[in-house]
Amino acid sequence: MDNQLLNQLSLTGKFMMDKDLAWGTAGNISVRSGDGYIISATGTYLGGLEVEDFSFCKDGEHVVGKKPSKEFLMHEWIYEERPEINAVLHASPFYSTLIANSDIELPSNYFVESMYYLERISRVPFYHPGSKELAQAVKERARDANVFLLENHGIIVCDVNLKEARTALQTLEYTARMHITALEKNIHINSLNDETVHDFLHHSGYKPLRDWNK
Repeated sequence: MDNQLLNQLSLTGKFMMDKDLAWGTAGNISVRSGDGYIISATGTYLGGLEVEDFSFCKDGEHVVGKKPSKEFLMHEWIYEERPEINAVLHASPFYSTLIANSDIELPSNYFVESMYYLERISRVPFYHPGSKELAQAVKERARDANVFLLENHGIIVCDVNLKEARTALQTLEYTARMHITALEKNIHINSLNDETVHDFLHHSGYKPLRDWNK
């Protein structure tokens, strides 16, 4: 396995723990590598991942390393559906999971980062963690969004690299926390209108426009 990618994954896991974006052994992270992908092993603590805490998988099989997370097919089928995606983070941060476990819709029109990183959010109904049914449900929605709310489970973010995926995850949790706090304190947030959001995404030059038609 690629040592540079292993180091990046280890730092990503620590980042997630340090920023309260993951807890305990809940969650799994991966990065595309060659004709397969490297994923955290089953039962690992994301805040202290060592070289031996990873697995290399491809074509639905565990090739080398420890036994992979039982949700490895969920990662693999995202990579299959989205060739431009090179990193997948699955976790259950508090506020984002609270929204995933409810019927609350999370707006993406609050500020610059949310407009871009949360441009599209897809809900996935509950299936048992690690099941092929869950992996298939995510696969069916993989082209619809880069952020997925897994009902009564957690969230997935995916992006072109680990840096962008980390930013997307942090933006998701920050926005969810802002939204829940506003509801609790009866604060009205001044959202941007659809025309402004469209103009920002297409003409601001903040980030390259995503091609959802791939």
